[in-house]
Amino acid sequence: MVKMKLERQHRLYTDLATWWPLFSPPSHYREEAEDLLPVLLAATDSPRTLLELGCGGGSLAYHFKDRLQLTLTDRSAAMLEVSRAVNPECEHRLGDMRSLDLGRHFELVLIHDAIMYATDAASVRATLATAHRHLRPGGAVVVIPDYVKETFDPGTSTGGEDGADGRGLRYLEWTWDPDSADDTYEVTWVFLLREASGEVRVESDRHRFGLFARAAWRSWLREVGFTPRSRIDPWRRDVFVGRRLDGAKRRKRRVEGARRGKGRI
Repeated sequence: MVKMKLERQHRLYTDLATWWPLFSPPSHYREEAEDLLPVLLAATDSPRTLLELGCGGGSLAYHFKDRLQLTLTDRSAAMLEVSRAVNPECEHRLGDMRSLDLGRHFELVLIHDAIMYATDAASVRATLATAHRHLRPGGAVVVIPDYVKETFDPGTSTGGEDGADGRGLRYLEWTWDPDSADDTYEVTWVFLLREASGEVRVESDRHRFGLFARAAWRSWLREVGFTPRSRIDPWRRDVFVGRRLDGAKRRKRRVEGARRGKGRI
């Protein structure tokens, strides 16, 4: 298990979390959910239950709850409150995706863009191990990083929404890679926040994300105990699907791997 360390939670998930419905509401995820739902339903046999690691404000999960029984987890209590307002029918649990242990199994585990906060190999492996221990044999994990090394594209974007309560949000998002030799990149957001009173203020938040090659993702999935495959979605993202091996198949893979290793010595 990866050694946990104290980390600050970003402002977007703490003191600015109440603005999430104007930053990234469920309406922004409709097309993505329509593309992803068939992938989830085909990832394993007749899935009924899904665990999401790092659900954030629950905007993507909103589109799946009519087809699957969802358990939504996040390390931010403030974001779970946002998700509860959107998905009151779903179970919500506080926990870190690298160490969570609910003590039960699911047919599916989904790790959406929260996986980007795994900024080193140990954190990725720990998160995939969390998925593995929550899956029944034959269950599947679906992992969707925003970028892999091969697809990273720096740039800027803008957006935001107005709320029925009179509040409004607009943002500028700036994505860049300060050091192409390492395995991270950075995103900074600048927010214009308009209160219902008409008062406007400016806030910002800076995030660091992991950036790894496709081959590394497939290797880590195999190492943890999955049979991996992948597809490119309409937004040029790699969607990794890993089917959990049963105990006998996993032991066989380990033995074969050890034999191959001996043969190279």
